[in-house]
Amino acid sequence: MGRKGRDWGPSVRYRKYAVLVSVLLISLLFLSLGTRGGGTGKPGELLAFFITPLQAALSKIQSSAFGAWSAYLDWKNARRENQALREELERLRIQSLQVEDTQRENLRLRRLLALRDRLPLSTLAGEVIAKEWGGWVRSVTVNRGRSDGIVRLTPAIVPEGLLGRVVEVRARAAVIQLLNDPSSAVAVMVQRTRTAGVAEGEPGGAVRLKFMARDGGGAQVGDLIVTSGLGGVFPKGLPVGRVIAVEDKGSALFHYARLHPVADFARVEEVLLLTGQTGADLLPHFSLELLEPGA
Repeated sequence: MGRKGRDWGPSVRYRKYAVLVSVLLISLLFLSLGTRGGGTGKPGELLAFFITPLQAALSKIQSSAFGAWSAYLDWKNARRENQALREELERLRIQSLQVEDTQRENLRLRRLLALRDRLPLSTLAGEVIAKEWGGWVRSVTVNRGRSDGIVRLTPAIVPEGLLGRVVEVRARAAVIQLLNDPSSAVAVMVQRTRTAGVAEGEPGGAVRLKFMARDGGGAQVGDLIVTSGLGGVFPKGLPVGRVIAVEDKGSALFHYARLHPVADFARVEEVLLLTGQTGADLLPHFSLELLEPGA
């Protein structure tokens, strides 16, 4: 059976404490003797010999400790100030974004209300409360419904032009099918040449113009496409989009052109629902500034 080692831990610690206490007592004794003897005796000199370096070391330690504590307090205060500054900057950033958002909203509403006042038919403003995403936005829901007199096929517009039509009516909401929905088809014409055609939604969210090559002067890049008024759903003259490319089909009966819609389907937030009827051409009531290419 192996010999167990001794546990020196507690005994060694007690001895260290005893030695430390003994040294302190001896130091106090020497200090007392030195004081009684006026500090000129050998015990006093001996005590001073040992105490003076200790006092110097303690003084340095104390100075370093105070310096470190002061530096810590400065660091802590600086950290607190930096945190306060970061919070203030974040608050100002959020406030700035809110101001910008409010300004954009005010601009949109002013444009919408200005268009409402110019149009020669009754309208009803609505707010978008939901969007259907299928890789792209192809329908939106607004906070106007049956209780507001909305019916199916009611046209929906934005300040720039045509957005789509109502395809589902609920008590207090309505779903608007956008022009880029693949099942959407709108009777249109080229504003410059009066060439008739159909604006169709495509898979992927694009919109194209389908027209007969022999009908009128055709279409070219930059042409404005507007509703023709045929079919009785959309009034005549609602801006739809601009031609950005024309496909050359040679002698084919139908030609196609890619359109850039005037409405921003992904960002629409407010709409005008055309609740009235008119036989007038509505194009002159839209802002020419908004209909410029790249506007």
